[in-house]
Amino acid sequence: MKDLYSRLTIACAILLSVLLTGLGIVLGQFFPLFARDISLDLQHQYWVYLIITLIIAFIISLLIAMRMMVQYARPVDEVTKVAVQIAQGDYLVRTKTDEPEYNNELAISINKIASNLQEMSTLRMMEKERLKTLIESMGSGLLMFGREGSVNLVNGVFEKTFGFSKEEPIGKTFKTIGLPIEIEDLIEDVFMTEQVREKQVRIDSGGIYSYMGVYGAPVIGHHGNWLGIVVVMHDITKLVRLEEIRKDFVANVSHELRTPITSIKGFTETLLDGAMNEPVIMKEFLEIIQKESNRLHLLIDDLLELSAMERENFSLQFGHVELLELMNDALEIVSGSLERKKMAINLDIADEIVIEGDASRLIQVMVNLLSNAINYSKEQTTITVSVKIMAKNAIIQVQDEGIGIEQVELARLFERFYRVDRARSRDSGGTGLGLAIVKHLVEAHSGTVEVESTIGVGTLIRICLPLRQAN
Repeated sequence: MKDLYSRLTIACAILLSVLLTGLGIVLGQFFPLFARDISLDLQHQYWVYLIITLIIAFIISLLIAMRMMVQYARPVDEVTKVAVQIAQGDYLVRTKTDEPEYNNELAISINKIASNLQEMSTLRMMEKERLKTLIESMGSGLLMFGREGSVNLVNGVFEKTFGFSKEEPIGKTFKTIGLPIEIEDLIEDVFMTEQVREKQVRIDSGGIYSYMGVYGAPVIGHHGNWLGIVVVMHDITKLVRLEEIRKDFVANVSHELRTPITSIKGFTETLLDGAMNEPVIMKEFLEIIQKESNRLHLLIDDLLELSAMERENFSLQFGHVELLELMNDALEIVSGSLERKKMAINLDIADEIVIEGDASRLIQVMVNLLSNAINYSKEQTTITVSVKIMAKNAIIQVQDEGIGIEQVELARLFERFYRVDRARSRDSGGTGLGLAIVKHLVEAHSGTVEVESTIGVGTLIRICLPLRQAN
């Protein structure tokens, strides 16, 4: 594209040529009026001088016009170039305003427009980055469809949940991306009714079930126009499992309380109906009532103790605990049960292993673990208790030769009232709260507890306790 001032210069040159040519012709017509008898040579000289004068005037006028074009047309051309660059998206370009011919309202306005567009572009990029960060930081999966029904936005949580690679679902419809049928039905329902829909969905991932709360809603613009729908999928697996645990707890505690109460009530009614007149039967029934009362008392005590451990103000009395002495105290408490089942204890612990903890609570932990090992082991077997130092932790292991636990049962072993063998647990006098108490006390000591078990071989419970408590 030619510069504006070049085109104007050519136009001015043509105009001056026409004007000066016309002027020469007009002046040539007036020559005979002043000298009719002048010779032809003198007339020729006059015409030569006139033409030379007109040429010089033309050149001078052309130079003046070029100067004017340079001064006024070039800035306009430069501003035009800047405006074209701004229109192409380059908001950083600016016109020169440090020279007098460029310091005009047009150049200043163009610079102002570029500055405003740059600020708007920067703000838009910031908002886009914030939106992207927000979407990617969501703990829920996000899926957005356009009005035509194809996917135009997903976040990383959705891709991770359903195993999609980056940008794989973009442009596909909800029927072709491989969502669970329940989610497809919800999306189709939202498209058809343009109403908010919400559903809880169970997803089977190779035999492992997870639960998702799916929320679908139409996206409506400011003017009421339909833009598409948005689907949010939140993982509620933990909430569902907690709800199941709560239901199980209510059912289990009701059952555990009902059993001794029913026994006490039944034997009491039998005694009142006349059995009390027979001393032998009365003594037998009273012993059963006493046994069930003791079991009920133990159950309530464990419930109250477990409830106290879960309160925020629960605290331990930390001090220096010698583990060898602690193990001997715990073994002395369960020695009667060991003798009844003719079981042996193999204690593998080095002298002078001292940790920081609550001695009475740690004895309670060991008594619970040893009692379980005794109750679930056959007679004349061996329980191995070992303690060793690893890094800055004490590792306590209790290994029995009992019936073992199925792998599917291990995850729920520390739940309240959860029993692997309900009949045998109840016969042994357990309340079903021992391992729950163990877990709470170990975690209160900033430790961890793990279980390994093999059916028919035995169970290993491993406790990791820090040698020193932080703060």
